[in-house]
Amino acid sequence: MERGKSDPFALFTTFFKIGAFTFGGGYAMLPIIKREVVDDKHWLTEEEFVDVLAVAQSSPGAVAVNSAVFIGTKLRGIVGAFSALLGVIMPSFLIILIIALYFARFTSHPAVVAAFAGVRPAIAALIAAAVVKIGKPVLKERRNMALALMFIALSIGLGLHPIIIIVTGASVGILLHRIAPAKGETS
Repeated sequence: MERGKSDPFALFTTFFKIGAFTFGGGYAMLPIIKREVVDDKHWLTEEEFVDVLAVAQSSPGAVAVNSAVFIGTKLRGIVGAFSALLGVIMPSFLIILIIALYFARFTSHPAVVAAFAGVRPAIAALIAAAVVKIGKPVLKERRNMALALMFIALSIGLGLHPIIIIVTGASVGILLHRIAPAKGETS
């Protein structure tokens, strides 16, 4: 597959669109980011996108912002990072600014309460869909599936902090790679 062409303006407009039309925060944005940068524009491969997510999630901050900065940097350096960053945060900034100016007046309005009650399950569904779409290529191997289930159990069962899960995952990955590399890995 030939890598698609990117420029700072294309990065800005792509991430502006992602920021403007994706509700529910970072994880809800991931399938849209994937569709834009992997499927439509071919800026990244699926493997590169999964690597971006690993770095974005293991770094402090919002995963969508981190992803935008990482993708922008990978494609166009520091200018690309700023272009993608401005694109992804500007819609939220403008929308939140407007809402903040008027929100206090409407928080108890029955229509607003009802709207928020309906949005919550929709956002949960978007996050679940993102997990399925992004996890599908990673979880094809039994070893990865077993590891994922173990990390889910550690996260939910023990309530471990995400950074502990990520560091443990990296450590287990290094250990397993030394013992028996997965298909396609080299020692």
